Amino acid sequence: MRDLFFGYGVAHTILLLALVIGLGLYLGRFKVKGISLGSTWILFLGILMGHLGFKADLNVLHFVKEFGLILFVFSIGLQVGPGFFHSFKRGGVKMNLLAVMNILLAVLVTWGISVISGEDLKTMVGVMSGAVTNTPGLGAAQQTYIDVATATGTSAMAAGTASEQLASAYAVAYPIGVIGVIVVIILFKAFFKIDHQQELKALEDQEQAKDHARRMHVGVENPAIFGKKLSDVVRGFGDDFVISRIMKGEDVLFPTGDTTLNEGDKLLVVCSQNQVDKIRILFGQELPMHVDDWRGKDHYMVTRRIVVTKSSLTGKRLKDLHFRGAYGVSVTRVVRAGSELVASPNLYIQMGDGLVCVGTQANIDHLAERVGNSAEALNKPNLVPIFLGIVVGILFGSIPIHFPGIPQAIKLGLAGGPLIIAILLGYFGPKYKITTYTTASANLMIREIGISLFLASVGIGAGGNFWSAIVGGGYWWILYGAAITIIPLIVTFIVARLLGHLNFYQICGLISGSCTNPPVLAFAQGMYGSDYISVNYATVYPLSMFMRVLVAQLLILFALA
Repeated sequence: MRDLFFGYGVAHTILLLALVIGLGLYLGRFKVKGISLGSTWILFLGILMGHLGFKADLNVLHFVKEFGLILFVFSIGLQVGPGFFHSFKRGGVKMNLLAVMNILLAVLVTWGISVISGEDLKTMVGVMSGAVTNTPGLGAAQQTYIDVATATGTSAMAAGTASEQLASAYAVAYPIGVIGVIVVIILFKAFFKIDHQQELKALEDQEQAKDHARRMHVGVENPAIFGKKLSDVVRGFGDDFVISRIMKGEDVLFPTGDTTLNEGDKLLVVCSQNQVDKIRILFGQELPMHVDDWRGKDHYMVTRRIVVTKSSLTGKRLKDLHFRGAYGVSVTRVVRAGSELVASPNLYIQMGDGLVCVGTQANIDHLAERVGNSAEALNKPNLVPIFLGIVVGILFGSIPIHFPGIPQAIKLGLAGGPLIIAILLGYFGPKYKITTYTTASANLMIREIGISLFLASVGIGAGGNFWSAIVGGGYWWILYGAAITIIPLIVTFIVARLLGHLNFYQICGLISGSCTNPPVLAFAQGMYGSDYISVNYATVYPLSMFMRVLVAQLLILFALA
């Protein structure tokens, strides 16, 4: 039993990890003036346990750290994948430019501190990697140092030993890299007097106006379409809107392609915001009606939401399923990951989609049998795409990317590769009949387990040398790390808010993503409660990861030149 609690083996390592995670999550429940560090407590407890002399099997610790990070970023990628490219088109260029600015500012501060203080630039690269919590950058810097040193005649053992100073500097600066970002977010929220609930509502309203389905009540006033069939009228005008019902006098009809449009008819249209002007031009002006005006007259029709739970339907387009012709049901909206999409004929559906249907109760019941509509089916995890996606992600992250004049190839690593593949799976999976659906609770479970394992492993690994490094002069590394963390963030936050006019949640995602900082992402989501942060985190993370690794290697090359 003594070896179990104070030993060094696998069982002891697992016990230590579980203890640190359990106590850390428990402490994360407590708030001081409404503020909680959440799962970041796991990191601090890990450092404390390492400092107190608790050892862990280094091989197990390294595996748990990397695997936890993979689970965390992969679950985020699957979650944000369906809306990632749309988000990137709207604001991704601006977000990534701000992220690159933040990274280059950190490099500038690192180089400036080295010049002013006389601290060795190689050591400062370790400090910078810890200050921005970028483990792949540290690994790339160490490997570059070893490669260059051995190429100039230094033994591999001596080069490896010398590169360990970078890891010590990283470990000392890492906690401030987490705390500093959290402090900046909290202080700027107070400085700009940001009401995060109001910011969330504004962002939701903006998303609703741009992306989500909306109802329109339109009168048929265009003489060019009087007496024509509905199918002939809408042909050539795109498929981004759906006519749910037609009111002719006092009668409400279920529209078909053969329905004839006459002057004075009223249409209930479901469309996206960018189709509003097109619909007004095609049919006529919007009418001051409410959806309740239809309900009293179409008593034989009901509106109901059914869920696609048959994986065989993943990758099929709505028009290929002939819901209107075969079942007499109109699908007006598709609810996916909390967003309402217009049920355009070319929309690919996937398992877990909610279909908002209009028709008779009997017809909708018939359609429900066709698509599944079984809650039990959604509870079954689809693990094959997850683990195969991780395999592809690791392979993708291991591909060396060569640049002219740089001797060491750049890699996206075990974090960047799986994240990108998960995003691609989430977005393109339905089109290629790949079922990637996981319930929100399952996705959250994977994410929380991943970040907890990662933080505990980093803390325990850094805790052993933490205090000795500080006493031996490493306290300056803490100050240097704080400067590298805070100064670029202050500038980035001001520019993003005042010049970029970004929402608070967008800035939280930008900052945590550009710093490649999963603990801050976990803190921001837990504290302010929105998945918009994850979307923006994933928007800037791939380029930020690539840039962090690249600049770390370039600084090492510059230091050894």
